[in-house]
Amino acid sequence: MRDCGAVARLIGVDVGGTKVSVALLEDTELSAPDLRPTVTSSSEELLDQLAAAIETYLPADAVGIGIPSVVDFASGAARSSVNIPLENVPLRHVLRERLGVPVYVDNDATVAAVAEAYGSDGEIDVRHLVMFTVGTGIGGGIVIDGRVYRGATGAAAELGHMIIGAQLEHGAPQPQRPPQPASLEHLASGRALDALATTRGFADGHAVVVAAQGGDTAALDALRILGERLGIGIANVVNALDPDVIAIGGGVSSAGALLLDPARETAEKFYLPGVGTTTEIRLARYGPRAGVLGAALMAGQELAREQEQAAA
Repeated sequence: MRDCGAVARLIGVDVGGTKVSVALLEDTELSAPDLRPTVTSSSEELLDQLAAAIETYLPADAVGIGIPSVVDFASGAARSSVNIPLENVPLRHVLRERLGVPVYVDNDATVAAVAEAYGSDGEIDVRHLVMFTVGTGIGGGIVIDGRVYRGATGAAAELGHMIIGAQLEHGAPQPQRPPQPASLEHLASGRALDALATTRGFADGHAVVVAAQGGDTAALDALRILGERLGIGIANVVNALDPDVIAIGGGVSSAGALLLDPARETAEKFYLPGVGTTTEIRLARYGPRAGVLGAALMAGQELAREQEQAAA
């Protein structure tokens, strides 16, 4: 894995609102992830859980952790956190002190984007990639020239909060609590699919996907609407960044082509002529492994960067 320097043993941790996944990456081999329910009763108990889960895989060269939060990457602390009690917790510092190993913390969609930039041989095979994770909400990650793009403060890339459907005839609407009603997350996430489902007589978005796979016309229409909304967000990103790949992951991506086809067709209609001529819009290739794999790869990248800087 030359892009991660000489690092050979990396631990990846994917922290979600319902489960924590931990795996070991040795060269190009990822172990079967260890899954356990997330402890959300307090910050201290969640930190204890993470430390104990990581310790079972030590020794290691570095640990990477992906969390559903806006992350200050330099300090490894969550500025704001969704579904887990980590807001303002200096996660990187605390776990480094406890475990005695380098620890790096980033947004969960960002680390999934890192995974999608790597091929099965452990080498980067996509230089410019944008990841959309379409689940309960919508997350985003950006890789430029093989490296994560985090913006000026480490908070990029909250792609789910781009505004795609605002009514602007009389100026800007009054902002509301995120996600804004005109945002991509509000209109094209799993919650949005649940809303489309109930208006068509289905229990939830999962039921819509199952029915659509069986050919139900109402369910197919719900996925078409969701896909076209997602396509508008994709078009905005392609017009801005012209990436090699747009990767679509997250739970809703289980709909496959039923979501991807309307998203792709819509996006391509809204490209500026000459932009996105080589962009591939595809499903994420690592599925539920992307979080732990990307977290481990991110840790390897960052450790190698620190070592290069120290040697310079």
